[in-house]
Amino acid sequence: MGFRMSFEELLRKAQNGDKVAQEEILQMYRPLLIKHSMDTNVFDEDLYQELSATLITCIYKFRI
Repeated sequence: MGFRMSFEELLRKAQNGDKVAQEEILQMYRPLLIKHSMDTNVFDEDLYQELSATLITCIYKFRI
């Protein structure tokens, strides 16, 4: 089994601009982003994009 970094390590990499780490965090939270992008059982792509952008912003603001 390969090495798997902790969320803290992943977050630090993402905060340092590592796009792969940022994408991994986005994938971790994808189900939640999709869930909150539904409007009367219809997926809202614009809302999904806004929520994804907000998550990236929060990555940079989160204090470890």
